[in-house]
Amino acid sequence: MSGGVDSSVAAALLKQQGYEVIGMMLRLWSEAGREDSNRCCTPDAMAQARRVAAMLDIPFYAIDVKDQFHTTVVQSFLDGYARGQTPNPCLVCNRQIKWGFLLEHAQALGADYLASGHYAQKRLAENGRQELLRAVDRSKDQSYILHMLTQERLAHALFPVGAYTKPEIRELARDFNLPTANRQESQDLCFLGGQDYRDFIRRNAPQIAQPGPILDRQGKTLGEHTGLAYYTIGQRKGLGIPSSVPLYVLAKDAATNTLIVGVEAELGARELTAYDVNWIAGAAPAEPLRLQVKTRYTAREAWALVTPLADGRVQVCFEEPQRDLTPGQVAVFYLDEVVLGGGLIL
Repeated sequence: MSGGVDSSVAAALLKQQGYEVIGMMLRLWSEAGREDSNRCCTPDAMAQARRVAAMLDIPFYAIDVKDQFHTTVVQSFLDGYARGQTPNPCLVCNRQIKWGFLLEHAQALGADYLASGHYAQKRLAENGRQELLRAVDRSKDQSYILHMLTQERLAHALFPVGAYTKPEIRELARDFNLPTANRQESQDLCFLGGQDYRDFIRRNAPQIAQPGPILDRQGKTLGEHTGLAYYTIGQRKGLGIPSSVPLYVLAKDAATNTLIVGVEAELGARELTAYDVNWIAGAAPAEPLRLQVKTRYTAREAWALVTPLADGRVQVCFEEPQRDLTPGQVAVFYLDEVVLGGGLIL
């Protein structure tokens, strides 16, 4: 439970369906001096979650994972930028904290399932395997960030809100008289507390953002960047380079601390390699598959040929050039409504 409308309705629906429900909320890490700024566990969110649990007459536990969260999520966020990538810490949090630590804690309490307010669905296929599916509400679908679930973890997962649209969830919250019915949601990274990630890096890892040259594809020096961590693939604004045509970030070379820029026509690629790939079925497909591939949480899917490689990686060849393929983000593979898996973009 997060104190938001989705997890509140998830708990209410499960209680209505006859489950024995326990509410659990994570106390996450915040910067020193900003202890109340983590948006996933502010004092107000904690109070709302406790209030909902009391209304539903279910036990409520606050679980302290500050150290684990900093070690696995925040540090991987900083390490990713140090490597010249653009990491997505929410993916690490779901893999290591929510569907790792929290699931194990729930099972230690005797729980059979870990339910969440994620907009996703699951089903048992005819072959006996668990399948992860997109949510009914495609505008809120969160199956992308759940691509790392294994058969074992998916078997112990429940997604009560995945069969509803967001407006329907808010209406259900009003029907249940939940105080979170009109609570607004945030799309920001929780531990940033609404701040710019650049300021967070300056305070917590200034050594990873050193100035360096800005070059074009031909190697011509065009200017100086303020630190690779402050730029992302496809970025146009904030380059500080005088030019008669718009320039975009094409690539980042962490080894030489170099930012590569070019014109819009130079953006995009047809291929990528993904590593640390998780196949939800438990094994990679035996042959290449034509699948829809999503390369960012907010990106649209694109058709591609996905070919498993011998070293556990995959090669993805798109039918049309993709503009913002970004190392550190995740490529997730879809076959119709089913999520097959995904991996980190190299």
